[in-house]
Parts: sequence; structure tokens; C-alpha cells
Amino acid sequence: MPQQTPGPQSVADLAERLLDAVVNVSTSQNVKEEDQTPMPQVPEGSPFQDFFDEFFKGEEGEGGPRTVNSLGSGFVIDPTGFIVTNNHVIEGADDIEVNFADGKKLKAKLVGVDTKTDLALLKVEPTTPLVAVPFGDSRKMRIGDWVMAIGNPFGLGGSVTVGIISARGRNINAGPYDNFIQTDAAINRGNSGGPLFNMYGEVIGINTAIISPSGGSIGIGFSVPTELAENVILQLKEFGETRRGWLGVRIQPVTDDIAESLGMKEAKGALVAGVIKGGPVDNGVIKTGDVIIRFDGKNVDEMRDLPRVVAESPVGKAVDVVVIRDGKEVSIKVTLGRLEDGEKIAQSGVETTEPKDEKAPDQQAEKKAAPVVLGMTLSALDEATRKTYGVVETVKGVAITAVDPNSAAAERRIQPGDVIVEIGQEAVSTPEDVTKRIATLKSQDRRNALLMLADKTGALRFVTVRIE
Repeated sequence: MPQQTPGPQSVADLAERLLDAVVNVSTSQNVKEEDQTPMPQVPEGSPFQDFFDEFFKGEEGEGGPRTVNSLGSGFVIDPTGFIVTNNHVIEGADDIEVNFADGKKLKAKLVGVDTKTDLALLKVEPTTPLVAVPFGDSRKMRIGDWVMAIGNPFGLGGSVTVGIISARGRNINAGPYDNFIQTDAAINRGNSGGPLFNMYGEVIGINTAIISPSGGSIGIGFSVPTELAENVILQLKEFGETRRGWLGVRIQPVTDDIAESLGMKEAKGALVAGVIKGGPVDNGVIKTGDVIIRFDGKNVDEMRDLPRVVAESPVGKAVDVVVIRDGKEVSIKVTLGRLEDGEKIAQSGVETTEPKDEKAPDQQAEKKAAPVVLGMTLSALDEATRKTYGVVETVKGVAITAVDPNSAAAERRIQPGDVIVEIGQEAVSTPEDVTKRIATLKSQDRRNALLMLADKTGALRFVTVRIE
């Protein structure tokens, strides 16, 4: 009689040595009677906002302040008492308590948070060294690899689940650096901030979000990979805040039409749609219209790759950047600024357009019949036009005063008040410049015209308009 197999290999030994490093995080928050929403909020604008896996329960009294409690998970990364969790677990908390597997409870203080990756670092003061777990390299993980999640689902206490990595590099619009690991290991409300382990007992992700119309696990959970989280945690531990690299550019995707207009063989990279005044590259080393395809030795295949690799780079580091400019690859050296400082500059700074060809406006243009090109009625950008549309003085180019609703320009949401700054990476300053440039592109059998447009505030964007 053949011997029966005992089933899949047990993970009991692995779980046994990891359970003591995973903790329950409970918080309390005093809420005034007039407050209508007792729950801390998850990242603003996320389509997964309803499904973020935090478990809340409120204790409502008759009048007066209320105390709102929340439960989440975390894990020890240092025997001296440093603990990682999610920012949305502890956000707005007045008191934070950490509960260990052996029943011990310790008050925790908040070391620092990073809202962009939804991470937080806590510190407790243990009387004896704690069991800690190491970070692993999430970049080595492959789709189909086994993983283990340990956490505090629905406040039940330490629970172990096992599954595989279902996908990598998921963008769920939760933040600017989305690069989530997707797993089918059961993750429920209360697992927030808990670790996702590889089969060597190394943390390769921090469980953050789920998709769940029912509120329970349906096998689609998301974890922040350690390739993104580890450096954030180290900075929080050392400085109490993040110190990310900053390039000082505004970017947009490279579509197939834009790639064709720029003479690129394939659509890849990040198109520079604006340069922040006062930023690291405001010296002209990177120009509006450049397409960044490599940064510090890393390929930039999609637009969203660039913010992540820049943010992971140290402030003040000189890096090599490869751009496509005028149809050719150009390698340049850039010294990074600090993102946290740059965010303040960007809020009030004016983008530079760097026109390649300064021409005096044709003062007689307004007396002629207004030319119409690709469905756009054009006008010189004189003082009267600026006043009509509220265009700031820093914007240079040709004003659009009307758009045919059935035109190719209307399809691209071009509207009156927009200003054409460049066509095909050549500056234009009169309506005649525009008509001549479009005529040249037609003679070259181009299917699309690449326009750099400015709105009335000076914000730039690139659009491709079908040449009819």
C-alpha cells in the first residue's frame, strides 16, 4: 500500500520564531462632540480609500468628548525598541500602546512618519532586548514566491497567513511612489502595518491596503516593498523625518504620439513639461522638452519610475542623467536638491520655459484677419490679450482665442486662453510662426504636431494635435 504524502511542507518553525517580533498597535484619540468623522483618514484621493485595512471602533458617550480607539499591527526592527507600522494606524493618535505576543504592553512614542509611503516609526523602552526581524531585499522576490503575513486582523491578536506574491509594481494611486507588492495571503482589517515575510524570515513588505467590497479578505492585498520602505525607515530613525532627493522638474508621460513627434523609436521615459524656478536644474542643465530615459544608472521606462528613483537618491548627490534632446541621447550631470525644501519652492515658484528663439511680437498681427490653424484661432500675446485671459507676464508665445469644437485641438482639451510656447521644440512668438511651423511639419508628412502649451498661470504641458 503506497504511503500517503503528509501534505505541503509546514511553516510552523518559521512562524514560531517570527511571532514574538510582531506586535499589536492600539491607539486612542480624543474627539470633540462636534466632530462627525472619528476615523483618521487614509491617503487623500485614493480609489482604495474605502478598503484601507484599518479597524476602528468608537466609544460614544452622551455629550462631551469621545474616545476613539483603533487597532493595527507592527513589527520590531531593533531590539532596543524601534517598531514599524503604517502612518494611517497611528495618525491623529493621542496615545499609542504596543502589545506584545507574551502579553506585555508598553507605551510608545512617535519617532516620525512619512505620509507619501504611509509609514511610521515608533519607539518603546523595553526592560530587556526585544525579538527583532531583519529587512530582506524585495527586489529579489518573484511572482509566485511564497510569503507569510503576520498581523492583528479584526483585533484578534497574532495571526499567521500564507500565500504567494501575485504581482509586483502595482500602482493603486495611494501615493506618489506606488510600487506595491500584491499578495493573496489573507490580509484583513487590522493587518495594517504588519510584516510580509519571505521564507527566510526577512521582511520584504509592510501590509498596507486591501481590496474588499465585503470588508474581509478576497485575496487581493498590497504591501509596501522594502526596496521603498527600508531607506524611509532608516531616515526616520536617524533624522525623525525623510530627506529625499529632488530634481525640480514637472513631468508627464510619453505617449505614442509624443514619441512619434520627437522622433523616438518607442514611447518611454518621462517628458519634462516644466522646470521649477530655484530648483536644482534651473541652471539650464535640463530643459523643457527633454525626455529623461535613465537616471543614476536606472532605466526610466514610465513616467512614474522617475519620482521614485529620484526620491531614493541622497540629497546633494551628483548623478548621471540621460535625456533625449533634439532626437539624440545626451548624458548630463545633475546635483540633487532636497524634496522637502523643494515642495515649498514649487508651491510658489514659477516654471521656466526657456524659449530657444526670442522674437519681437508682430505689432501689426492684431490688425490682420486672425489665422486659424488645426481648429485654433490665434492671436499675438499683447497686453490686451493678456488682460482678457489673465495670462501672467512670464508666459511668452502665441495666444489661442477660440477652438473649433469639432477640431483635433478640441479633442486634446485645448481651450481659449491657452498659449502656444513651442511647436516641435521650436519657440513661436507670432501667429505667423505657428502657421509656418505647421506647414513645415505637413511638408515632412508628420501625422502629429507636438505643442508645448502654457495656461494663464504659466504651468506647462505637452500635447500632440493631429495634423489634418
